Amino acid sequence: MAIVEVSQAPMRALLAGARRKESALLALTRKLVEAESPSDVKPAVDACAALAAAHFKAIGGRIKLHRQRQYGDIIEARFRPRRKPMRDAAQPILLLGHLDTVWPVGTLASMPCRQREGRLWGPGTLDMKAGVAMAATAIELLLEADLLCRELVVLLTSEEEIGSPVSRPITEALARQCEAVYVLEPAQELAYKTARKGTGDWRIAVRGVAAHAGVDFAQGANALRELARVIETVSGWTDLQRGLTVSVGVAAGGSKSNVVPDAAWAEVDVRIRRRIDGERIARKFASLRPAAPRCGLEVTGGINRPPMERSRGGVRLLRQAQTLARELGFALDEATSGGGSDGNFTAALGIPTLDGMGAVGEGAHARRESVFVEHLATRTALVTGLLLDEKTLGIATPN
Repeated sequence: MAIVEVSQAPMRALLAGARRKESALLALTRKLVEAESPSDVKPAVDACAALAAAHFKAIGGRIKLHRQRQYGDIIEARFRPRRKPMRDAAQPILLLGHLDTVWPVGTLASMPCRQREGRLWGPGTLDMKAGVAMAATAIELLLEADLLCRELVVLLTSEEEIGSPVSRPITEALARQCEAVYVLEPAQELAYKTARKGTGDWRIAVRGVAAHAGVDFAQGANALRELARVIETVSGWTDLQRGLTVSVGVAAGGSKSNVVPDAAWAEVDVRIRRRIDGERIARKFASLRPAAPRCGLEVTGGINRPPMERSRGGVRLLRQAQTLARELGFALDEATSGGGSDGNFTAALGIPTLDGMGAVGEGAHARRESVFVEHLATRTALVTGLLLDEKTLGIATPN
């Protein structure tokens, strides 16, 4: 077992340790990727979770399984220091990730997990099984060097890609116990993320009156026409300067071209940069009324992830990461994202949260999904350094 010596040049030593473990990190990533785990197939997600739990247990974690009926089981792994913490009151740090993917079982047949051209390719490599393997490797480096200075909590959820319907309370409860949250979601280029948009979903259903389009046209009330009016209305709520978008992504209605349609519906995606905009847009959806007197509207949905707004605590974590990145020889940028993660929940609680700390690559949710191997060791060393106490690193905590 290789021991990382950090007494002289901590970050360079951690980088050397991460490079030694790169092959094992890739092997673990591949193992997780080949355990296909679409959010809506519980047995598949559970099989992947079992692999992850076994690995975290093997490196010294205490595993708690949050069993679920409809969705995949959720993995909580805790690692406690063998020596007294440098700060008696040091709270744990939460490492947050998910094991579910958007890819259906069988995708590997046409999109195999393979390493070539400097990348690891495959469904779920970038989003976010490489990030899970990075977290495991960082913890292993600390344990081998006996440098774990506070409790670490790893939470791997099973349904993040579909809005975290059951894991959110677990995530929030654990985050309240912790000093900071590190989210191993994919990077935005090489940057860490300090802000993400919140997300919402609404469904608009229109009820009309069916009639023969030739014989009894006037007796009908066209639900599709009413839906078209509503789509124009809600689309007009987009305000790009505020970072607010309202996008009708799916719509349907009617049965035959010679029948006045009595039903139509649309699904709407909403993104918000500020929490207050979520409250405003919810009121607007609630106020929708049909223009045609014989049509009815049913509007359901809401904001399912609050925005991760840029905060003093998140920026403080970023500044510390930037200091460590310079020691590793690169500049770490700051980014924001239009997509949400489970970090949105923890940031909304006021817990300092840093996101996008996982792998660098491209093609999340696309057939070109892949991870750039060249960045794995450096990014893993950076995560490891952030888990060390400032005194061990010999740096001052940024204000």
